[in-house]
Amino acid sequence: MQDNLKVNLNDYLPLRDVVFNTLRQAILKGELAPGERLMEKQLADRMGVSRTPIREAIRKLELEGLVVMIARKGAEVARITEKDLKDVLEVRCALEELAVKIACDKMSDKNVARLRKTIEDFKEAVIKKNVGKIIDKDVEFHDIIFESTENDKLIQIVNNLREQFYRYRVEHIRKSTDHSELLAEHLEIVKAISEKNVKVAMEAARAHIINQETTVIGFINKNKIE
Repeated sequence: MQDNLKVNLNDYLPLRDVVFNTLRQAILKGELAPGERLMEKQLADRMGVSRTPIREAIRKLELEGLVVMIARKGAEVARITEKDLKDVLEVRCALEELAVKIACDKMSDKNVARLRKTIEDFKEAVIKKNVGKIIDKDVEFHDIIFESTENDKLIQIVNNLREQFYRYRVEHIRKSTDHSELLAEHLEIVKAISEKNVKVAMEAARAHIINQETTVIGFINKNKIE
């Protein structure tokens, strides 16, 4: 089995940045699970690098809140807490509602068609149970909506929070038992936007984020009990 932590050298980036980006993506995608210990020697061996860039990457990941240092244990992947989840999704919900409101007025027929194509690709990924593609198409769907607002400041805010949104999106999709529900939510959002129904579009966007919060919180609480 291929090790996803194997470093692909980049001619344009220093090794420390390549290591940092590799570890960051592994955490965001859940390949390094919340609570998993980050042992410098083991990671260096897996990635085929020295311990120095690993140590530097861990420090940077700690600053981003993706890694925490535990007394007498060392570094581990930050766990997803209910408060963190609610804080992030509260912000995302407000941004998504604003985006669909503006999109109802500004979205072109071309971008509506792009949304529908993304939904078709999403549906195909659900049928094939391709979780990676489901995640990618979910990102693409929402990116098209934000792009359609033509609001550079809104898009900048979303991009600044992209990694935090992505981590919870991945958790939602990986823990969800019924991806057809996500598909139905996307269909409802695009239908409302294409009909320029602001009220329904905003309600659908809010419900979409609330369902994400419910799914992930349910998983967090289940883990607490176990």
